[in-house]
Amino acid sequence: MQRRDFIKTGLSASALLAAGPALAEWAPRRPINAILPYSAGGGTDALARAAAASAEGILPVPLVIVNKPGSSGITGATEAAAARPDGSTVMVTSSGSFLLTSMLRDTDVNPFDSFEIIAQIGNLTPAVIVPAGSPFQSVQDLVDAARANPGALRWAHNGRGGFHQVAGQSFLNRNGLDAQDVPFKGGGPTRAAVIGAQVDFAFVGIQQAAGFENELRVLALAAPERDAIRDDVPTLAELGFDYVAVSSPIVFFAPKGTDPEIVSGMEAALKAITETRQFADLMRERGNVPAFLSGADTAARLRRMQQETQPVIDALKSQG
Repeated sequence: MQRRDFIKTGLSASALLAAGPALAEWAPRRPINAILPYSAGGGTDALARAAAASAEGILPVPLVIVNKPGSSGITGATEAAAARPDGSTVMVTSSGSFLLTSMLRDTDVNPFDSFEIIAQIGNLTPAVIVPAGSPFQSVQDLVDAARANPGALRWAHNGRGGFHQVAGQSFLNRNGLDAQDVPFKGGGPTRAAVIGAQVDFAFVGIQQAAGFENELRVLALAAPERDAIRDDVPTLAELGFDYVAVSSPIVFFAPKGTDPEIVSGMEAALKAITETRQFADLMRERGNVPAFLSGADTAARLRRMQQETQPVIDALKSQG
């Protein structure tokens, strides 16, 4: 980076060194467009925008979030995969949903063959939520109603093939329940559908309830442990219900073939971003906490998820 560029961006030497040698050697000169393949307002969008807002002083160029919703995240992923592998275009997405969608459907892109995995910045965990005015005060109320009228209840999720649908459908299957699923394009529209009582319940990230406590009721968390922030919400396991634990890492990807130095530089930058006080504060406002993983550790996590969820995916495929 030339000295005039260094001064223009206001990036200090100490910030570069703190972020690590990989970032110090990587000098992007154009804004980085991060394609987010879901609508604005969802959990992934909130985490991505928190990262973008916290990048100033770490990245010498703006990190710009570009929403490209459609086809359960595949539309944006396809565009990101086809971008020039020069570091100017990346993707940030719910990698659990991306992985599961690519397993459930015959897609042209997938996390391993179409991209270089840069790093994880956070994690989304699904919860069972209902409208604030719902008659269901507990998961047991919901289960009783579903058993009394099979197929009558409507439930929302963020798109077919995504981790919320897999989590919700596995809960229904494991507990012998039948309900009609209604997909939406992202967490924001899903939350709006619940608030408007267009559906009876939803499986959506627990972070979606942050700031909407008067309009939503969270009945349970579909995870092995309680949420770090909403620790008042019990888990499905605590309540005695069977389920499959399916969460989603929020991950940055680069198009396949991106120079390893660019990928390592981006990884170092994201690590530095997730360690800032600003990012932690913004995440907490959105009902979440930072959760950084290196590219290698993220890839290993996704491989484990692929193996663990294959039986659930096979069951969904058999159901048509």
